[in-house]
Amino acid sequence: MDKRILAAVIEMDVSSTRTRRFDRLAICSVLGDPSDPAVWSAAPYNLGNALERTGIGIERIHSGPSRAQIGLLAVRYAMSGCGTPPSSEAVLRSAAARRFSGRKLNRALRERAVRHVLHTGILDMPTTSSGDGVRHYLYCDDDWALSFAYRPDNGKYAGNCVDIFARQDRMAMAQVEHVFTFSRHLRQHIITYYGLPGDRVTAVGCGMGRIEPYYGAKYYARGHLLFVAKHLFVQKGGVLLLEAFRKARRKLPHLSLTIVGDSRSRSLIGDEPGVEIRDHLPWSELQELYRRSSLLAQPMLNDPWGQVYVEALASRTPVLGLNRNGLPEIIDGGRHGFLVEAPDADLLANALIDAMSDPDRLARMGQSGQAHVLKNYTWDEVAKRVAYNDTTAPVDQEVSAIVNG
Repeated sequence: MDKRILAAVIEMDVSSTRTRRFDRLAICSVLGDPSDPAVWSAAPYNLGNALERTGIGIERIHSGPSRAQIGLLAVRYAMSGCGTPPSSEAVLRSAAARRFSGRKLNRALRERAVRHVLHTGILDMPTTSSGDGVRHYLYCDDDWALSFAYRPDNGKYAGNCVDIFARQDRMAMAQVEHVFTFSRHLRQHIITYYGLPGDRVTAVGCGMGRIEPYYGAKYYARGHLLFVAKHLFVQKGGVLLLEAFRKARRKLPHLSLTIVGDSRSRSLIGDEPGVEIRDHLPWSELQELYRRSSLLAQPMLNDPWGQVYVEALASRTPVLGLNRNGLPEIIDGGRHGFLVEAPDADLLANALIDAMSDPDRLARMGQSGQAHVLKNYTWDEVAKRVAYNDTTAPVDQEVSAIVNG
């Protein structure tokens, strides 16, 4: 028998023995309706659709407060002794907001008679056992305790609030049936920090956004850099990049930088030589920017994963960022891009000069990076890893062992 046919038969037989975690599942988000592609970079939307393609029935629930309710909860945040909340995220992390979201979610689960729920974030997780038989799963790209050291706004949180948030997260993690993380980095942190058994935490990755893979001609010698913030310009490394860009351009004056931001970004940039600012871009124009750029320069201070990195690599555009969080995994330790050890403008400028001085290397990185993300970062693969109690790796190993003798 042909080895390819034999492999397919074996894989079908092995995969048929897998057990599915659930046949019907609610996906919830405190940030908005999970059926809205604008919520959390479309992760709940894309994952829900991919799970439906596996045959699982999906219910979608917005578990968070409305804008008006966030305003009322902000008052309670201040009255709790935490001071003025630095952001709406801080409000959603408060004990009052978590109780609100948890009760709202529980009502929806009872009305729809759903016994399994996948939380896209921990802020609507129960902190104590309800005894109602509902099984809670978590899909996350970050953790408060892991991210706090790198948060640009960490000085705005009162000490007691930091402790309260961490304690609530610990209580919530104790109620989780299984945690699915974007990265292996986060998986290891959750196992170590929260003491969860390794068989209850699985790194499943994420899929790509709406940017389509690009296979056409690219000209890396043009020296076109791209930075995509849309919002949170400072947190995503925009100010740091501008300083490094000025330094790098003294040695490579042909460099240009396109910044995709918003009106707040424009006010921070001003009239900068070699810099073009674009805002309110349709997806087609953003996709074209990815395709004609030589390098995505995105030194994000505290982004846990970075969908923009995956989108850039799908466009055969290597990436440059800080050596932290999920980026080393996405670029396989430096095979598909460049890692800068610290948020320092001189280090970043040197890395830009090094990267842009070798167009042939950029082309090789673009090719390998695209192959890497197309193989590993698809929503259908994520859905299979979430839906089944095992992963595809043992199947692949078994097929390989049998076929290759």
